[in-house]
Amino acid sequence: MDSAAIAGLILVVGIAVFLLMGAPISVGVGLSAMAALFVILGVQNGVLTSAQRVYGGINSFPLLAIPFFVLAGVIMNNGGIAVRLIGAAKVMVGKMPGSLAQTNVAANALFGAVSGSAVAAAAAIGSTMGPLQAKEKYDKNFAAAVNIASAPSGMLIPPSNLMIVYSLVSGSSIAAMFVAGYIPGLLWAGACMVVVYLYARKRPELKSTGRIGFGAGAKIMLEAAPALLLIVVVIGGILAGIFTPTEGSCIAVVYSLALSFIYRSIKVRQLPGMLMDATRTTAVVMFLIGVSSIMGFVLSFAKIPALVSSAMFGLSSNPVILLLMISAVLLVVGCFMDPTPAVLIFTPIFLPIAMSFGINPVHFGIIMVFNLCIGTITPPVGPVLFIGVKVAGLRIEDVFRRLMPFFGVLVVVFLFVLFVPSLSMWLPTTLGLVKP
Repeated sequence: MDSAAIAGLILVVGIAVFLLMGAPISVGVGLSAMAALFVILGVQNGVLTSAQRVYGGINSFPLLAIPFFVLAGVIMNNGGIAVRLIGAAKVMVGKMPGSLAQTNVAANALFGAVSGSAVAAAAAIGSTMGPLQAKEKYDKNFAAAVNIASAPSGMLIPPSNLMIVYSLVSGSSIAAMFVAGYIPGLLWAGACMVVVYLYARKRPELKSTGRIGFGAGAKIMLEAAPALLLIVVVIGGILAGIFTPTEGSCIAVVYSLALSFIYRSIKVRQLPGMLMDATRTTAVVMFLIGVSSIMGFVLSFAKIPALVSSAMFGLSSNPVILLLMISAVLLVVGCFMDPTPAVLIFTPIFLPIAMSFGINPVHFGIIMVFNLCIGTITPPVGPVLFIGVKVAGLRIEDVFRRLMPFFGVLVVVFLFVLFVPSLSMWLPTTLGLVKP
């Protein structure tokens, strides 16, 4: 067995062992990749190359968007913006059956559109909507399931840190990935609304809150307008070429901070704590990206992507079957691994296979993100599931049963996204971000 094969074996087995031990994924990836690199280059050169790869992996101007978008999300979560967005959502869907649950779905989509964080949405919106739904006799487990199932729409609707990571690994345009996520993200939210509607039809006591009067509705929307305007300012500025995604993330921080002070929802003494929260989250993501750069070198040296490709083409040469196989693997991976490391590990493996039968990298990115979004609400790792259950003060096993109908419709929507590329590609192609 040559050094390439030994290095590949050490990498794969090492990561699996560390995951089974419960070690952080970044530690497992880093140590396994370094051990494989020692086999390839020797200990001394392996240490030097590892350090260079980590530095090179995070020494990227586009990656600066991640800490700033994370900070913007933390500010929004503490700055009273969620309450205004809930009000706006209630104006939009207040007349629908099960209107409070519908409001939860719409508010999660809106909050995701300004923060890009599914976990932040589940915490901020769930903590506000849960008590309101309890007062209206909503089943607590169902209310929590609605919040959990709808929160990941914010990972598809831009800005999305996960799409920035995918763009870095795949070489795709960040702007194109952002725009491509709009329709799938809205379809995700719409699918959740369908489940809520069908549920509410069987529960006559869950009436709509009624149409909000024009004057009251206008006042609510006026209060929420500055928060909603953030979407136009940041995404519109990026698409118009006024500033880069990284510069847009800085503008998002300044804008959300100014808005929070205008709303008088945060105080200066809270800023150090918010900066520390954002720093912790950013440190985890950036360290993971750095060690994944070592892994990428080992994957390339050991020719693992080519081996996986050959194995899959050996099973079938039908593009439909191959896409379904890749999707099945990603769905399973998403149940056991956070989305960011999954993107870093599996993009170099599966993207060449997808491109070999004509799948655009932007479309494949949406397929991958959608898959992993489902994983965030699935045990045993699902971070959105855990935060949603924690906010509601319930047990996972009770809430999970209520999540089953949502899984069903989300899988159907995913199949549409998978096999109808125009759902992802129409907007970026129309805007000239991707060649037809």
